[in-house]
Amino acid sequence: MTTLYERLGGEKAVDAAVELFYRRVLADGRIARFFDGVDMDQQIAKQKSFLTMAFGGPNAYSGLDMRNAHKRLVEKGLNDSHVDAVIENLNSTLRQLGVPEKEVREVAALADSVRADVLGRSAA
Repeated sequence: MTTLYERLGGEKAVDAAVELFYRRVLADGRIARFFDGVDMDQQIAKQKSFLTMAFGGPNAYSGLDMRNAHKRLVEKGLNDSHVDAVIENLNSTLRQLGVPEKEVREVAALADSVRADVLGRSAA
């Protein structure tokens, strides 16, 4: 059985998706402000490592868990509408890169599955 990481195309595909994803995020007026003052090179590297792990690829992620990684953003007002915007940008990125719809939906479901942790609340 192949992992989502393999079906997406491995390291090169994840790298391309993360680069394009952050270009979209930084151009999105709904969520760009959450990245003010963030070292984007470091953020992109962290996200590549995290998504590689989350998609079933090699695990080299050494960052914080979802709740602690987003605590600062929740304090700045991060809410469901912002998470929706992130998932929307992720979906658009994957579609632009030609990822099949099945995998786009799988990635969106994976992203949505950590919503409660990202927003610092108990799972429903």
